Amino acid sequence: MTPRPTDRLSRRGALRAVPDALVRGRDRVTGVFQHRFPTVAVTGMTGVGKTELVDHLCGRADPEGTPEAGSAVMERRVRRDRRLRGFRFRVVPGENAATRLGALDEVFHDDPVDGVLHVVANGYATGRRLAGTTGPAVVDRTEQLARELEDWTVTAHRIAAMAVRRPHPTWLIVVVTKADLYTDEPGGVDAVVRSYSPGSGTPFGDRLDELRALAGAAKLSIDVLPACSHLDGDAVSPETRDAYLAALEARMGQLSGHV
Repeated sequence: MTPRPTDRLSRRGALRAVPDALVRGRDRVTGVFQHRFPTVAVTGMTGVGKTELVDHLCGRADPEGTPEAGSAVMERRVRRDRRLRGFRFRVVPGENAATRLGALDEVFHDDPVDGVLHVVANGYATGRRLAGTTGPAVVDRTEQLARELEDWTVTAHRIAAMAVRRPHPTWLIVVVTKADLYTDEPGGVDAVVRSYSPGSGTPFGDRLDELRALAGAAKLSIDVLPACSHLDGDAVSPETRDAYLAALEARMGQLSGHV
């Protein structure tokens, strides 16, 4: 029996619909995965504690080592919770201009992330010795603060460009690490955190105000939270350190729709 023309047309239509259905199914699965495991860029100058922070958020109490300066973008993922949710972290190297700029372009342009943890240390970044040298690294805090601001300026432009392009809001958390070193600062940890906040009138706060103006307040949310990985004597208790990390992870979950 010869198929009728209408039958042949309907079969062709059904065959053409198969690839479209596969694409829709793949996009649906990808969307669910991205919702459960949003990608987070971790940026900041070298020595501020990016890798240590991610190790703690991933539940790695004993890091297996720090990547060499100039290494490629490092992939890590937080361990799953009971609802099979977490985060995929992409840590951008803090040194080696060519590698760092390429990594920034990757996480903010080529394969945009869902959120950003930008790590600062209030000028207390750990000094790194030049290759082939020995002895303690000389660290000037004023110089470190200037480098931190310069590092942020380069990163902020890329965040603004990404936030403007994306159809949904992007979130940024400025993580002020090494909080155990701020107890002797006037006003303590709270004052240091405020100095990194929008509207603070500080150089860093002014840069955040500029970023918000470029990206638009509706396109970019900004939070500032303290954190510490190491404990310096009795300055910060283990309970306080864990509370800092828990608050950071809770806020990330809220911004990513996990809560």
